[in-house]
Amino acid sequence: MSEPLTVVRNIGFKIARRAAALPKRAQRVARRAERLREQASYLLDEERLEREIAAVASGSGPIVAGPWLSEVGFEVLYWIPFLRWFVDRYRVDPSRVVAVSRGGVAAWYAGLAERYVEIFDHLDPATFAARNEQRRSTEESGGQKQSRPGAFDEELVAIACREVGVTGARVCHPSLMYRLFRQFWFGNRALDFVLTHTRYLPWQVWHPAPEAGRQLHLPDRFAAVKFYSGTALPDTPAHRAALREIVAGVASHLPIVLLDTALGLDEHEDYLFDLGNVTSVRDALEPRVNLAIQTEIISRASLYVGTCGSLAWLAPMLGVETLSVYADDRLLVSHLFVARRAYKQMDAAPFTPVDLRALAELHAAS
Repeated sequence: MSEPLTVVRNIGFKIARRAAALPKRAQRVARRAERLREQASYLLDEERLEREIAAVASGSGPIVAGPWLSEVGFEVLYWIPFLRWFVDRYRVDPSRVVAVSRGGVAAWYAGLAERYVEIFDHLDPATFAARNEQRRSTEESGGQKQSRPGAFDEELVAIACREVGVTGARVCHPSLMYRLFRQFWFGNRALDFVLTHTRYLPWQVWHPAPEAGRQLHLPDRFAAVKFYSGTALPDTPAHRAALREIVAGVASHLPIVLLDTALGLDEHEDYLFDLGNVTSVRDALEPRVNLAIQTEIISRASLYVGTCGSLAWLAPMLGVETLSVYADDRLLVSHLFVARRAYKQMDAAPFTPVDLRALAELHAAS
């Protein structure tokens, strides 16, 4: 082939390659533009949320913080640290704040809310569970979160205001926190965004409220254990066998106090273990103070072992070494990320996540 023809052919190939690349480039540009639009959208949402939160804090009137109807784990790991940021960032006097939750957790809100309203003073557990399930079904597509206030929330806010004798209260509703952190949980925001809207401080070692006090007859050294079924730890024969082996191993070194409640307040179900050196405090855990008493027991323990979530997030904050067990971490990754950073800030006790799948592989290899 002559040189002129070779040149023409090469130019033709270049034109063809460039033409073929145009759609791909256009797709990349379109994807970048879409990502930028999404980022701009949730940045604007966050800006609007910041204004909403600031509006709640403004003035000098009462503020209802809650009602908290969601998971205990989120209350400990996100909600209370968020409220610490809220009162600090906007210089809210705790005398203005009325916290609303359940299980006798007034001490969890120490320094944040001068007044506390216990939901179980007004609703029995069965009614609460039914109403909360209705809320989840109609407003959250079955989920546990509180993405917006609903009729049940408004009813509890009204009850709280009547109990403490206030009118015209603004509401710092959990939906403000859930909406603010949503993009982080979706993977679109860095951890620093959560850390700049929370305050993780060392937690005091609590004691139950006087009416919750009782002789628990706890050993001098013991392990507090709370395993329950859920997304992170589905109820299967293999998981039950593995958990029984873990509990038996711990029980060979320490007495075990089992924190099973049998309250049926959500879809989780406690795992029970009929083993030696294991005692249950079920009879002491009356609903209106059950979390206060569990907090007290954990604070006295030498070790906490349980499902990853719920009170497993609390135990290291109380200065108790924690083994947090799971078999499915799909919904845990971001929370584990937050917890590790939070515990470092708080100089908390050691926190060790344990993957049952890895334990099973080790057993298989041995």
